[in-house]
Amino acid sequence: MGFTVIFYKTASGICPVQDFLEHLDAKMNAKMISMLEILEDKGNLLREPYSKYLGNGIFELRCKLGSDITRALYFFYLNGEIIVTNAFIKKTQKTPKKELITALLRKRDYIQRREHL
Repeated sequence: MGFTVIFYKTASGICPVQDFLEHLDAKMNAKMISMLEILEDKGNLLREPYSKYLGNGIFELRCKLGSDITRALYFFYLNGEIIVTNAFIKKTQKTPKKELITALLRKRDYIQRREHL
């Protein structure tokens, strides 16, 4: 089964992950895009150190460039869709609770809107 990475969009069409990627420096942006391509290729077979399960259906894509660490949170949906809900620059040891809550809220929003198409 093939996988497709999709960036979450709000009901009004805003794409927070795309906005985040556009504001990264060129090298980190390229590395993050490369990691997303690996995720699309490997899907649910991608494991640590590249991907980590955080609970409640949310996974973390891990990207490191020098001392800079960037993360993207995502979940698997139907037909091989991988929905990337949010991304952030990691500054603490643990994934910030705020980012996890954002991922869970966007997951719920995405699924609700898809089921009402």
